[in-house]
Amino acid sequence: MEPVHWMSADGALLDRRQRPWRDLRISLTDRCNFRCGYCMPRSRFGPGHRFQPQAQLLNFEEIAQVAREALALGVRTLRLTGGEPLLRRDLPQLVRQLAALRTLDGTPPDLALTTNGSLLAGQARELRDAGLGRLTVSLDALDDAVFRRMNDVGFPVSEVLRGLEAACSAGFERIKVNMVVRRGVNDGEALPLAAHFRGSGMVLRFIEFMDAGRHNGWKLDEVLPSDELRARIAARWPLQPLPATRGGETAQRWCYADGAGEIGFISSVSRAFCGDCTRARLTADGRLFTCLFAAQGHDLRPLLRGAQGGEAQLREQLAAIWARRTDAYSEQREQLRPLRPERADMHVLGG
Repeated sequence: MEPVHWMSADGALLDRRQRPWRDLRISLTDRCNFRCGYCMPRSRFGPGHRFQPQAQLLNFEEIAQVAREALALGVRTLRLTGGEPLLRRDLPQLVRQLAALRTLDGTPPDLALTTNGSLLAGQARELRDAGLGRLTVSLDALDDAVFRRMNDVGFPVSEVLRGLEAACSAGFERIKVNMVVRRGVNDGEALPLAAHFRGSGMVLRFIEFMDAGRHNGWKLDEVLPSDELRARIAARWPLQPLPATRGGETAQRWCYADGAGEIGFISSVSRAFCGDCTRARLTADGRLFTCLFAAQGHDLRPLLRGAQGGEAQLREQLAAIWARRTDAYSEQREQLRPLRPERADMHVLGG
């Protein structure tokens, strides 16, 4: 007898908490040219660190195969991540392959990419021409000295800003800028960043410092709750709430009362959103994770590389993984943290 999977009215696969699978985040590499303390601190990921060997990574055809079957199960958004995804060679080729796929209703997938922006200036136009629809750029400070300390490789903020300009010139209309906020480290940069992006058409989003991975030295007192940060910003520029654009959206949306644009707040610590999480993550070496805070994933390489099964088996495996899903780490953080659960590193999962 074939396994039974719960489906929503529009054909999307549901997990045990009735959450549909809508988003697949695809990590293209575990390598990154930054050493941000909240993700890849230099103390752990120094010169001697061994990254995944090239032969172990999924090739573009294998990535597209997983994406195709995920779309057949109701996924609508494909987001390319890393590590730093722009380090992956011939990336426009993959973008073209993914852009040619179709969702259940016959439309192209919402194809997005998250990057630290360091290589964006030289790649933005080719990626846009290949079919990439949306961009999210990480930017943790506007002050150059603070930014160099945050990335810990001395990379200048001017180059990231140049990448954003190149993205605008290339025709990207939906650009988001993400700032990870750590109290006492870079929280003083929140208002300067807000001032810089007001009226730009780009959406600045503030992310609470999360206890992702095992090596970022997370402390609760370094978390600046979104409500507190929003009050700081609203004291300077009054804000008004906006409705969510879709179910499972990670950010709470606000706009400036004077019409200068939109900002967002991603509050995984102070206001968990596990209840409507619609995301799974495919690592560069072919493991599917159903939570950012999970310890282990499900290895898809045997199916992808012919050791067992084929496309039908791959789709059934993906469906079974999601149908069994019960993840809710952020909701259970206070109970789970004293147990010191293992967690995969964020640069491997793709954030």
